[in-house]
Amino acid sequence: MFTGLIQGLGTIKPLGKDSWQISFVSQSETIMQDLTYGDSVAVDGVCLTVEEILKDGFIATASPETLRRTTLGKEETQERYVNLETSLRVGGKVGGHFVMGHVDGMGKLLSAEQTRTSWEMTFVASDAIARYIVPKGSIAVNGISLTVATYQPENSVFTVAVIPVTYAETNLNYLVPGSWVNLEGDILGKYVEKFLYPGNQPNKDTDELGLDVITPAFLTEHGYL
Repeated sequence: MFTGLIQGLGTIKPLGKDSWQISFVSQSETIMQDLTYGDSVAVDGVCLTVEEILKDGFIATASPETLRRTTLGKEETQERYVNLETSLRVGGKVGGHFVMGHVDGMGKLLSAEQTRTSWEMTFVASDAIARYIVPKGSIAVNGISLTVATYQPENSVFTVAVIPVTYAETNLNYLVPGSWVNLEGDILGKYVEKFLYPGNQPNKDTDELGLDVITPAFLTEHGYL
């Protein structure tokens, strides 16, 4: 488990079909000081296991499912800068939100515009992640804990406001329109969906399940709006 607060940048290089070498390029002392064999490290939001420790990095392997769901499986994203975060220690500070490192799907950057106080970045999400996006809710973009500013459900487009220090110290500043990113929704939304739709069947007739559909009208009726 992670918090979405990036500890440093690295570069990633494929060593074969499913093996990767991650080399540190910034804040390496923070990550390397207690890194051991078998540790979990979030690489652009993807939880990978350290299989071999190198002088300035480590080697990890990605499963076929990880390659299918994340940017690790895209040829055009090879040998790039990646965000790095080591796993949360018991009793550690949770400065972002609980990030599992289990990427739901990918998205693309549509635009990045600098404002007076931040960078406004707009992404389009895949169907696998879109249903978990909630305005003012949390989302992990390349492993970074961010807050959804606006969301357009009709086309799965959302915006986030990124403060200058986050933009400068993560790989967000290397993205260009069309760049792929890894997206992970808030785990709370996934459990809510599971409880509302046993068997992960959100399209099943709710009468059969004895459940109410949660809509704005439902929330208003029960005092939430």
